[in-house]
Amino acid sequence: MELKGIGLGSSLLVPSVQELAKEPITKVPPRYVRLDQDPPIISRPPSSSPDVPVIDMARLSSENSADQELEKLHLACKDYGFLQIINHGVSISLMDKVKKETQEFFKLSMEEKKKLWQTTDDNEGFGQAFVFSEEQKLDWADIFYLTTLPHGIRKPHLFPNLPVPFR
Repeated sequence: MELKGIGLGSSLLVPSVQELAKEPITKVPPRYVRLDQDPPIISRPPSSSPDVPVIDMARLSSENSADQELEKLHLACKDYGFLQIINHGVSISLMDKVKKETQEFFKLSMEEKKKLWQTTDDNEGFGQAFVFSEEQKLDWADIFYLTTLPHGIRKPHLFPNLPVPFR
């Protein structure tokens, strides 16, 4: 795929999915239909929960069990694409606060989110990152992308426009 001069730190701008979803549409716009992916295979009744791989950070940090836990982590990433981490040391109250504040961020008005909108030469901010062509299939989702580490590549220009809890 030719990137037409777009670098990896940039992205073509696309409309917000939250705004598209407010319009009276009868079908998903073609740009968001992913025919290149197989539909999900549901092998359990919808009422049962799938087994999510669980990675124990204490075991991952231990000399005695690190190799086995690292193998579990590898398989979780390769086979599932997601996992649950336990014994990570982050308090439940902090996780709940981050979840609540993230939900509140995405409930902000579009005017507020436009203050954080990505630009064509910087994929950090609100929108969709890594859009390289007008024909590219997109995920039906908006994101807020921000580099925080390493400090040397952090771009603090968005921080003043962030809601206070995110700063």
